[in-house]
Amino acid sequence: MTDAWPRTAKVAFVGSHGIRKTTAVHAFANTMQRAGRSVEHGREIVRDNPLGINESATGEAQLWVIVSQIQMELQLAPKAEVLILDRGVMDNFAYYLRAADGDPFDVGPLVTKWSETYDMVVRLHPNIALRSDGVRSTSDAFRDEIESILDERLPSFVATRRLVNLDASQIDDSFDWWPLAERLAALVEEPLFASGVPRRRAKPTPKARPPVPQMDLDL
Repeated sequence: MTDAWPRTAKVAFVGSHGIRKTTAVHAFANTMQRAGRSVEHGREIVRDNPLGINESATGEAQLWVIVSQIQMELQLAPKAEVLILDRGVMDNFAYYLRAADGDPFDVGPLVTKWSETYDMVVRLHPNIALRSDGVRSTSDAFRDEIESILDERLPSFVATRRLVNLDASQIDDSFDWWPLAERLAALVEEPLFASGVPRRRAKPTPKARPPVPQMDLDL
């Protein structure tokens, strides 16, 4: 591709669990691919954690997640123009702070610095009910704890111009991802569409159907 972006743009979808992050990641990846950009997808690394997850996870378990998250990003970033991530170090740090009751391993400076490597961060807010998937916790109290930590910490990690806030309930088949794609392109100061890729067309407004003629019947 002759007009490929000169560096990989990183986008992280963050928040607590059960808020349609994975759905959003796949939908946004599809949109960027339709614009002609190559995409890599970083899945939620915590599901591979050999040390335990959810409420009973230890500080060491969540430290493993943070380190593994960074390793995954380093491996995937050179492979595409856009790397779209199901979580980032910021929300994984929130789980770590809760599990470790603080920052005993002093990873805060690393998380702060690594947070600067994301070109756009999309935070999904949990205005939908938790559903069991057989893996993640269904405790509202646990999810609320993580969200409270994110409310406090995320503004110090991500500049306002790079942060997008969405309600989880917005993530459905009708959501228009193109404005976010355009925002990402503006942030990296590169054209959204690759050469030869037709620009998206606005959805046509449905035409009103003409009234159906009524027939008077003599019964």
